Amino acid sequence: MMKKNLVLTLAVAGVIAFATACSSKDTTTPTTAAPAATEKEADTTAAEKETETTAAEKADEEAESTMTGTISEIKDFMFTLTSDGDDYAFTFESDKKPEGLADVKDGDTVTVTYTGTVSTVDAFTGTVVSVKAAK
Repeated sequence: MMKKNLVLTLAVAGVIAFATACSSKDTTTPTTAAPAATEKEADTTAAEKETETTAAEKADEEAESTMTGTISEIKDFMFTLTSDGDDYAFTFESDKKPEGLADVKDGDTVTVTYTGTVSTVDAFTGTVVSVKAAK
């Protein structure tokens, strides 16, 4: 009986030693990471990027562009220009009609001067400066 207890005790001790040895292995691989930026540096960098983005967007919004096409669907707050087979909707405030819009009618070929971005899919995000009959 004493031998059985000794063998059992040794077996349990062996299992515990094996389990402990396996669990203490370092299974992570070492990595080299760049030092983390301090909170102040991170805030400054984020603010600089936001300022750069805002400045670039303002420059795009303020730069004047022109587009020539056939005007149609003139309303109190917008008109549509067809250019190269695509339709572009130009919106404006009803109390601030663009210069020259009153002088053109549906079907006229015009040159629109505007700021901002115009797209066939997205809403117009700028200002119509003028609408003039193309020559």
